[in-house]
Amino acid sequence: MSNAGGLGSLGCAPFTPEKFTEQVGAIRADTNRAFNVNFFVHGEPVADAAAEAAMRTRLEPYYDELALDEAPAARSVFPIFGPEMLGAVTALKPPVVSFHFGLPERSVVKTLKSADAVILVSATTVREAVALEDGGADAVIAQGHEAGGHRGAFLGDVESGTVGTFALVPQVADAVSVPVIAAVADGRGIAAAFAIGASGLQTGTAFLACTETDMHPVHHKLLLKAHGETTQVTRMISGRPARAIVNRYITEMSESGAKPLAFPLQYSLSGPLNTASRKRDESDLMVMWAGQAAALARTMPAGELLTKLAEEARAVLAAM
Repeated sequence: MSNAGGLGSLGCAPFTPEKFTEQVGAIRADTNRAFNVNFFVHGEPVADAAAEAAMRTRLEPYYDELALDEAPAARSVFPIFGPEMLGAVTALKPPVVSFHFGLPERSVVKTLKSADAVILVSATTVREAVALEDGGADAVIAQGHEAGGHRGAFLGDVESGTVGTFALVPQVADAVSVPVIAAVADGRGIAAAFAIGASGLQTGTAFLACTETDMHPVHHKLLLKAHGETTQVTRMISGRPARAIVNRYITEMSESGAKPLAFPLQYSLSGPLNTASRKRDESDLMVMWAGQAAALARTMPAGELLTKLAEEARAVLAAM
């Protein structure tokens, strides 16, 4: 992505500082262009023995179905962005650092900026965007409710960030003075986002089918068939709202009324189901992230798709 002229982004949420250092080294071996490293911002989840026992019981039939041992003890699968990771980041000085679920405390932001990092953060509401600007974000990513994967909501009820992209972007652009980055999926969306106040674009789902990804063939097939109604926001995978392609796991867990464990404890219990499902080439219990524009994804090299999206956006803007 970076070599093609975009800002390639590395998801670092599950990394240890050692893994982060290794991965950044690999990126720098392949490009001298700018890139982004992305982290989750979350606190230590509060353990709840009764809730964990109930969830383990609820998932037991799925573990049996996949011939797995009993569900493991719940654990935090995403390390906290703490002093050790901060030290690794400032030592390597990546050009851009982005966060999901809010900003770290001000001292951390100040330290990152002293290492010349540009700070990007996702917002799902105007109130979040204003808070991010006040907290030191250099640009705000306006993530509409259509987007795939985890919602970036962090203020108030995390279920409240349900504003669509093309309602959210102009309101955020009016409310903050920093650049606004819109999350979109194709050239038409890029042109439209610029027209309503975006200064840049981010896309994830559009690149899921690219040849460089490690997407499972079953996920790939369902992605290209997907449409708005075949994706759903659920907390049953990780404990936080996230949009994925609907399957039996999401449907049955939602209908059961079960209460997910705190993020990311729920992930430690649902993760083995995903791993086993991938090995069996079965979608029923697999995690398949995707936004509502999933059907717009295209199977081609990422660099070619980036160029094509830019060409399509220019064509739309010229026609307008």
